[in-house]
This record gives sequence, C-alpha cells and structure tokens, in this order.
Amino acid sequence: MNQPDHPAVASPAAYNKLRIGAVSYLNTKPLVAGLPALLPEADLVFDYPSRLADALATAALDIALVPSIARAYHADWQIVSDACIGCRGPVLSVKLMFRVPPDRVRRLALDEASQTSAVLARILLAELVGVRPRLETLAWGSPPEENRADAVLVIGDRAIRDGGSEFVEVWDLGERWYRWTGRPFVFALWMARAGVATEAVAVALAQARDQGCRRLVQIAQEEAVGMQLPQPLVEKYLCHNLYYRLGPDQIEGLQLYYQQAARHGLIPQPPLVTGPDGPPPRGTAATH
Repeated sequence: MNQPDHPAVASPAAYNKLRIGAVSYLNTKPLVAGLPALLPEADLVFDYPSRLADALATAALDIALVPSIARAYHADWQIVSDACIGCRGPVLSVKLMFRVPPDRVRRLALDEASQTSAVLARILLAELVGVRPRLETLAWGSPPEENRADAVLVIGDRAIRDGGSEFVEVWDLGERWYRWTGRPFVFALWMARAGVATEAVAVALAQARDQGCRRLVQIAQEEAVGMQLPQPLVEKYLCHNLYYRLGPDQIEGLQLYYQQAARHGLIPQPPLVTGPDGPPPRGTAATH
C-alpha cells in the first residue's frame, strides 16, 4: 500500500486526557497497534463496536472507531480521519448464516455487537430475496449454532472462526453488497463528539494506519499465534479482505448504504457523507 507523508504529530498536550475508543477485533489491529506510542497521553480503551457508539453518545468517550451507521443518528459527530475499516468484496468477518433457504427466513438473530452489519443484513434480505424477518438478539459470547433463528448474523473474530458448516447457506455480506451494488462497503469510522479538538489526533490516526499497513504480514503472524488461527488465513484477511482508507469510492458506497437504509425505514434519513477534509476529489483513492 502506498502511504502518503504526514506532518509530525503535535505535542502530547494537544490531546492530553482525550478518551479514545477502539474496537477489540482482529480487523482493527492495523489501525491501532501504533496508537499507544503516537498518543501516549490519551486514554485508549477497547470494546465492541456497538458499545463504543453508546459510549461516544453518552460522552464517556471523546473519539471512537464506531459503526458507520452511527453517523445516521448523530449528525453533529465529525469524521476525523480517512482511516476506516472497509472492504471491496468478501470481508470474511461478517456472515449471515441460514438454517433455511434465504427466501424463507422469518426470524433473524442479530449479533449484539453489531449495528452497521445488522442494518446491512436487513437491506440485503429485503432487496435480494424479498424478506423482512422478525428480529432477535444473538448475545455476546453466545454460539451461533445454538441459536434456533432461521438466520444468524455473526461479526468479528468469531465470524472468522465459524465457517457455518451447520447451516444450509452462508452469505459474506461484504461480497453480497459488492455483487449487488458494485461499490465498496465501510463498516467503521473514526468519529468525534461535537466540540472535541481533533487536529492532532487525526494526524496520529492516519500515521497509525499507515504504519499498520506497512506491517500487515508481521501483524498477521503475531495475531495468528494468539488467536490459534492459520497464519495464511489471518494474512489473507488483513492484506486482501480489508481496506483501511476512506476514499471517494468508499464515500460513494457509504452514501448508497445510507440511502438504502432510509428507503427501508431503518434510519430516519440518509446523512451526507464527506471525508475528514470535505469531499475528496475523484480519482485520488489509494491502493491497498
């Protein structure tokens, strides 16, 4: 991945006492591995995506890597970095697993950690097979194979581990979205509450992403051991399934996602999406 040059991070006093929340999944390691060194005075905490959004909404956090759907409910939140978690095809860590054929789904269990993927699953079910099932909750730590809903949405590390062998069909939602729309998908964004000074932190977040993307193979080797997963699987996931930059194509895909969510009554209205520095010019998306 070609990395741009960034100015030096500002003095620690510029971000002293900031409370920053990051997701505790494998997919965030390239974004956050370097943050403790780049933001030594900040308070960095890790949690599930939905909990981070709740903490940002209650001012328990100042900046967080939150589900992208949160932008639809918090118009005053600012996107503070072009570092993101997205995909341009199969994502591997967001799976909708079916006990019955998709067009017969009447009960859908949604991973309690998910917000963005929960809305995405409902959009795709409605658009691709014309069903709008009743919703249930798949609790944190609850094995999907023990849930008896017609379909179960699983995200994060446990989705990587679970191949869905007990189910009749499995959708990779990144792949389904891309096949349907031809657009990338963005699952999570760095956002800040209104009134939070973000200039110095934005530089650090970009630097952390750039450093992480240069170390993807090393991160994969380290995480594969700890997670007890095959190293080639983890490397493929970090290097090829995920995309970490919010460019023009990603913004287009995100805007389309919001439009579809609003059309199906899942959010009040589609928010306008811009990058941290306003609308980026076409043709400037970096490669990963």
